[in-house]
Amino acid sequence: MPEYPDITIYIERLKFFLRDQTLRHVRIVSPFFLRTAEPPIGSIIGLRLHEVERMGKRIIFAFPDEYFLVLHLMISGRLHWKESGVIIPKKKGLAALDFSNGSLLITEASTKKRVSLHLVKGRRRLKSFDRGGLEVLDASLEEFASAIKRENHTLKRAMTDPRILGGIGNAYSDEILHHARLSPVLLTQKMTDVQIEQLYHSTREILVERTQWIREEVGERFPEKVTAFRDDMTVHGRFGLPCPKCGTKVQRIRYSANETNYCPGCQTEGKLLADRSLSRLLKKDWPRTLEELEEMQGVK
Repeated sequence: MPEYPDITIYIERLKFFLRDQTLRHVRIVSPFFLRTAEPPIGSIIGLRLHEVERMGKRIIFAFPDEYFLVLHLMISGRLHWKESGVIIPKKKGLAALDFSNGSLLITEASTKKRVSLHLVKGRRRLKSFDRGGLEVLDASLEEFASAIKRENHTLKRAMTDPRILGGIGNAYSDEILHHARLSPVLLTQKMTDVQIEQLYHSTREILVERTQWIREEVGERFPEKVTAFRDDMTVHGRFGLPCPKCGTKVQRIRYSANETNYCPGCQTEGKLLADRSLSRLLKKDWPRTLEELEEMQGVK
């Protein structure tokens, strides 16, 4: 799922390509994509784009008379800047927004059709899409601590809950927790002041650093390689590979369609966290340490 760094760069480049451009046409080929009928999508045809904004992980296109297009790319939605009138691909294509200087193509790699577009009128209606998560780069340490400790969740859940923190998902929560040297299953209301401060500074540092890396990588182009799995990441998507900080093999917790990646050496004092899909089968035989895991696997 595109998170704060990718969404930020998307918006920066959209502002560059679409500044003062007029929306000529909206072509929607997926019946699941547009989730609203009122106001009709034709209401914004012929209007000049005023602004592109971010709300959590959503991209907001602001038009005159307080019309707002609300786009949520979910896990596998992506944007592509193409020449005017681009043909929408049959398998992955959802829609194209045709502006006076080109077309914004919207695709989704998944067959689950989770990417959504809403057209609303009025700031009050737009506000209903705000999940309320704290924007960490705009927040003080005290505000961050209050948000994190408001409810008692594991750190992984708290970091990815849009009602608690805005713009952070599965990938960057792994990177932030590794940078802060904190366990993903640490309960938020048991965190010390020192741990809260570590997490606050790591969150800000990782988001700023990764955004700048992507900005430099994209340059003056439009971002076409948006992915949750980057070669320069420390733990996310690196299961079984050595941690670049301590050399310990990165481990994971798998659940549903997601997984948490972490380094036992840096984050859990060498302890293995139970992988739900395997620990149910192994029960008491689930290894407690890396040494036990390697012995089980026959690693010498």
